[in-house]
Amino acid sequence: MKILFFCMMITFLISLIVMMLASILSKKTFTDREKISPFECGFDPKSSARMPFSIHFFLIAVIFLIFDIEITLLIPLIFILKISNMMSFLYITFFFMMILLMGIYHEWSQGALNWTF
Repeated sequence: MKILFFCMMITFLISLIVMMLASILSKKTFTDREKISPFECGFDPKSSARMPFSIHFFLIAVIFLIFDIEITLLIPLIFILKISNMMSFLYITFFFMMILLMGIYHEWSQGALNWTF
């Protein structure tokens, strides 16, 4: 037990030392206006370097990822069809599809699928 505690303390101290050294060495000591400005062929930038993006596009992308992952969960249902009872397979498939449809309906009723400019 003492050996385990000793190993944990050594690991904690080594990681603490490494984190402190990294934070000390990574500090920028020289802050110049030219060095922190974006580079555009040596000229002053015409617009802000941080361009805003559409929140609607972000919401559509997140919804796409969620439903894409759920559709990949449907693929194993095809393989389960051979080894499962038909009624239990239909119940599980119906339940899963209802969850997907309720999610799409919720997103549609909240207006997340409406693309406005």
